Parts: sequence; structure tokens; C-alpha cells
Amino acid sequence: MQILTPGITKAGTGIDGITWNILGQTYVPKTLSENSFSWHATFPPGTFVPPHIHPTQDEFIYLFEGRLDLVLDGHDFVAEPGDVIRMPMNIPHGIFNKLEQTAKCFFWVTPTRRLYDLFWAIHSMKDQNPNEVVELSARYEVMFLPPPPM
Repeated sequence: MQILTPGITKAGTGIDGITWNILGQTYVPKTLSENSFSWHATFPPGTFVPPHIHPTQDEFIYLFEGRLDLVLDGHDFVAEPGDVIRMPMNIPHGIFNKLEQTAKCFFWVTPTRRLYDLFWAIHSMKDQNPNEVVELSARYEVMFLPPPPM
């Protein structure tokens, strides 16, 4: 893993020009070190990250625009622009864009562990078949759970 270097990741760009397609969302990595990893995310209407657990990472989201509906530790929450979402390790969480408006946000995790590598692996899948994504994610320390009742 690399050491965090000083500098600026310019708006509209990511590390090494990387842009990933993850479950219909666009992720642009912004920082990467052993201690933390961050990315800008764009959630088109109707996209979501199914309920899952990070057993080795704390995760955070700062919402810029749109709205995100969340299930955190079995409870429903709504995040709006300017809100910070805190998802401690081992707490189940799912993230949903249920509106007809794109949501844009900034994610970060600490420590990085294997999440950066997982995003490369998912992005590189020919088809992001949900069952295959769940199986792959478990090998990278992210455990998906059954979806909540709708």
C-alpha cells in the first residue's frame, strides 16, 4: 500500500484518471493510503448499495446533492445535502437513491484494507451479476446481507 502524498486531486479528476462503474454508480477515487481511501460517488436514480458490513473499516459519506435513504443497523434514515453519514465497522448498512434525482457524495473509509482492490475487481467484471459480486466481495472483507423488505 502506498503512503499518502501531499497535494491536490483536482475537481473532475481522480487518482491516475480512474473512473469505476460499481453497481450502476460512478466512483472516482480521490485519495489512497494504507490509513484511508476516499472517492466521489454519483448515484443515478434507482441505484443502491445493498445492505452489507465492513468488519474492518469505518465508513463515512458527505452528501453534496440529492438524497440518500439508508438502513443503518436496522433503522431507516434519510440524508440530505450537507449531512455526514457515519457507518462504524461491523454495523450493517445499505444506501439507496429512491428519488428521480441523481445523488452526489464523497465517501471515505479508514483503514483502507482491501476496498480499493475490491472496486477494481467489481469494475473489471464482465457482468456485475449480484450473486457474483456478493461472492467476490466476501473475499475482500465486505459481507453483503439479504436486502431489507421493501
